[in-house]
Amino acid sequence: MASITARMTAVLVLWLVACLTGTWAVDRGNFKTCDQSSFCKRQRALKPGESPYRALLETMELTNTRLTLQLINDNNKVRLLLELYRLQGNITRVKINELKPLKPRYEVPDVLVREPPTEPLSLLSQDENGVVLSLGAEAQRVIVSARPFRLDIVEGRDVLMSLNSRGLLAFEHLRMRKDTFSYKVTSTVASVWDNIKRLFSSQTEQDGETEGDPANQAETNKDEDEKEDGMWEETFKSHTDSKPNGPSAISLDFSLPGVEHVYGIPEHADTLRLKTTDNGDPYRLYNLDVFQYELYNPMALYGAVPVMLAHSAQRTTGIFWLNAAETWVDISSNTAGKTVFGKMLDYVQGSSETPQTDVRWISESGIIDVFLMLGPTAKDVFAQYASLTGTQSFPPLTAVGYHQCRWNYNDQEDVKAVDAGFDEHDIPYDFIWLDIEHTDGKRYFTWDPHKFASPKEMLQGIMDKKRKMVAIVDPHIKVDNNYKIHNEIRSRGYYIKNKDGGDYEGWCWPGSAGYPDFTREDMRAWWASMFAYDQYEGTMENLYTWNDMNEPSVFNGPEVTMHKDAMHGAWEHRDLHNIYGFYVQMATAEGLVQRSGGVERPFVLTRAFFAGSQRYGAVWTGDNAAEWDHLKISIPMCLSLGLVGISFCGADVGGFFKSPSAELLVRWYQTGAYQPFFRAHAHLDTPRREPWLFGPENTALIREAVRQRYTLLPYWYQQFYHAHRTGEPIMRPLWVEYPQDPATFALDDEFLIGRDLLVHPVTEEGSRGVTAYLPGKDEVWFDVHTFQKHNGAQNLYIPVTMSSIPVFQRGGSIIPRKLRVRRSSSCMEHDPYTLFVALNPQRTAEGELYEDDGHTFNYEKKEFLHRRLSFVNNALSSVNLAPDATFTTQSWIERIVLLGARKPSRVSMKTADGPENQLEFDYDSSTSVLTLRKPGMNAGADWTVNFE
Repeated sequence: MASITARMTAVLVLWLVACLTGTWAVDRGNFKTCDQSSFCKRQRALKPGESPYRALLETMELTNTRLTLQLINDNNKVRLLLELYRLQGNITRVKINELKPLKPRYEVPDVLVREPPTEPLSLLSQDENGVVLSLGAEAQRVIVSARPFRLDIVEGRDVLMSLNSRGLLAFEHLRMRKDTFSYKVTSTVASVWDNIKRLFSSQTEQDGETEGDPANQAETNKDEDEKEDGMWEETFKSHTDSKPNGPSAISLDFSLPGVEHVYGIPEHADTLRLKTTDNGDPYRLYNLDVFQYELYNPMALYGAVPVMLAHSAQRTTGIFWLNAAETWVDISSNTAGKTVFGKMLDYVQGSSETPQTDVRWISESGIIDVFLMLGPTAKDVFAQYASLTGTQSFPPLTAVGYHQCRWNYNDQEDVKAVDAGFDEHDIPYDFIWLDIEHTDGKRYFTWDPHKFASPKEMLQGIMDKKRKMVAIVDPHIKVDNNYKIHNEIRSRGYYIKNKDGGDYEGWCWPGSAGYPDFTREDMRAWWASMFAYDQYEGTMENLYTWNDMNEPSVFNGPEVTMHKDAMHGAWEHRDLHNIYGFYVQMATAEGLVQRSGGVERPFVLTRAFFAGSQRYGAVWTGDNAAEWDHLKISIPMCLSLGLVGISFCGADVGGFFKSPSAELLVRWYQTGAYQPFFRAHAHLDTPRREPWLFGPENTALIREAVRQRYTLLPYWYQQFYHAHRTGEPIMRPLWVEYPQDPATFALDDEFLIGRDLLVHPVTEEGSRGVTAYLPGKDEVWFDVHTFQKHNGAQNLYIPVTMSSIPVFQRGGSIIPRKLRVRRSSSCMEHDPYTLFVALNPQRTAEGELYEDDGHTFNYEKKEFLHRRLSFVNNALSSVNLAPDATFTTQSWIERIVLLGARKPSRVSMKTADGPENQLEFDYDSSTSVLTLRKPGMNAGADWTVNFE
């Protein structure tokens, strides 16, 4: 019988794999539209301007730290509790929950790094129509209007943001189902009680005194349950969602006066600037395993970060909707659809209509908990969001290098051959990856006993070359009584439960699988302990981890994911679906830290993510395809993630599905080399595509792209340190640095790395030229390859060949590079620096140089060097930015290259404790480039170079 079951399991898995891989195109019918999601359809049917909610001003309580106020729905007399907090850093928090819910509603834990510190609120005025509170700085005020309830945040005479201005606040209160025995008893009791009250009361309280009683909550909504199917049970395809708690959706609208551009709410395969949704589906946030996703639509993908940024030339603000349930976001604008001519006509005719964007958030359950980040600059918003959810984890330097991956490298000999191929073709790399086939029958934390019989020997061979490996560990656990991991989780009761109380099982790569409940702290602690070297056999310190399929993916589940009525203790899966992958990566990262005794920084890649996932590692854009449009979309997808804190982003170079042409593969390497996470990956059924398999010319082009990445590693690493400290994105849209230039607001085919490098990849097939916008009216930009200078605030046409990667350095910047490229980043640790000094029209420049040991947490103990490099008054100097930090480096400055320079008569250098030395130099008058060779000072020293 067991053998028959095993054969049936194998057949079903093969059938599922065939279904998932046979057509190489997403089946949209597997995924819901808003009309097929009953709560979205219900909420979207509400009409603006008909809000039933009223603020009961007599219930207002104001302490030093918060305001509380009851709201009442005049249609059903159900009361809500509004809480308002002024937080440090120009953030306002608004929470709305039922005043007396039948049972607790889910509030998202663990995402906030701490309970946000508050600042005092003060009452400015109050009358029967509302209250006005002071938010302190910049004459900011909160105006709470009573009928209908509305909340406006005002600065001076400007309205920054309005809540419920369109009257679309909705809060489906928990209630008893009418056809239950409990409902019939309580409603009968309530009816008797109402009659008794009428005998002793001259008038019924207008606001419904019995609100909060379960019977009353059911009685006051006699007609609601009949309005529409799907409130207590919902079917999609062959799957039925039992909805034991009934309808529980929440919704709130936000108006953003003066705003035409909004960004964020990843993950979607769409443009950087979010589109209006009036004529289609809202943007959906619901972590799903979407096979070869379509482009330029609002379908949900693998991750969900419920954060939106709004930008105008005057201000940047943000909205953080802290809810982990399925969420839809509607966007409308009063300028949507207007042509440039139409906008000009409005201007000529003196149209007084202020641009405005309206946003509406709809979630299936939980509470309204929203953080209004009031800027006023983009970098202020990044800092505000980072203060709430943390910053990008600081990865080991090696993780910033190049990663070689495939589903799957066949065995240890295959790994050895690929590793040797990189050396043979002189292409650097840092990590080689193993997908699911390296395990013993898809049992994670194991190795195939035949193909990977000696994993430590394999890992040691890689370590000898100062390289590393990543192996996949997915969160679906094969149901097998001979599998230690399964037995441990089952015996400890750590599996998610189905609605009937048994262990939830679904189908995934191993066949029948259980799903650990990562929302449990004890489960996460146990999972972390499994990465110890004595538990995860065959592992060494140079093995890191990849969490895939953690949406979670359930092949035979609704929408290829988990049933919403599965249980995590007291909570339904619907309440917390979008946070599951966050917890998987959290537990895995903690395991990698613990195995080293807290010394080594982890590296964990995740496919599913949520707000706060930036604290635990990297993400990638999932199962893309070897198509030009997928190459193009990788740019706005990673830009969107960077805006909401997740800087460590990349796309599968070459495309996961299908087979790229040589031209597409080369262009993808050239693009990926300038994105934060740089990994090539490919599907099991595609031909091999290691970089040397497309002929010597293309090998040379790919080699050059990868080498450009490695020369820039000091700058990349510095950007990761900066992101870790500030929350600012590494790969960023131009508008972040040029917030008053409307020409940058919708650009998403080029980007900045930090402040100082502008990249416009070639993403069109057969391209002979690209047009890059160089921002900055009074700025200059230098082509990093030719050193040619170009003025800012212009569209520059750039002829390109197959070797071209248009990259420009901003005048006024100093960028360190290491030009001695070796087989891996670790091999370059002590190599010397070359400083590229690009002068601005004022003949000044500044930059930084950061260095630490590259792999431990010792930087937190002030073991690093951080130098400020500046060129001013014809002198280039290096001074210590962190005098309380200590770090000794063997690297030195072997070359200084000045772009836009004049020819000096004499150049001299002086260190803090040495004599003045004259330096030799070369000057190219055709490019205005001055080169100093071997000035020779240590990278950690104070020094000054004078140009006379």
